[in-house]
Amino acid sequence: MSKVILDAATRAKLSGLGQPVQLCDESGAVIAYSLSPAALDRLMGIPIEPPFTEEELREAFDQTGPGRPLEDILRDLREGR
Repeated sequence: MSKVILDAATRAKLSGLGQPVQLCDESGAVIAYSLSPAALDRLMGIPIEPPFTEEELREAFDQTGPGRPLEDILRDLREGR
């Protein structure tokens, strides 16, 4: 992905926009579209918020032990469970 550094005046024009923006040349022809990082993540299917609560994450990190044997996991996958 290419990178363009914006001056303060251009950044000010773009700041706070919560929707895609058309970037045009002097004649009004569209030369590019601008998306916020969050909008791009949504379009690419990257979740903004984790699918787990803080409590669920804490529980998962606190678990100890070897977990389930690989053989059991593979059997469940083969049987569609």
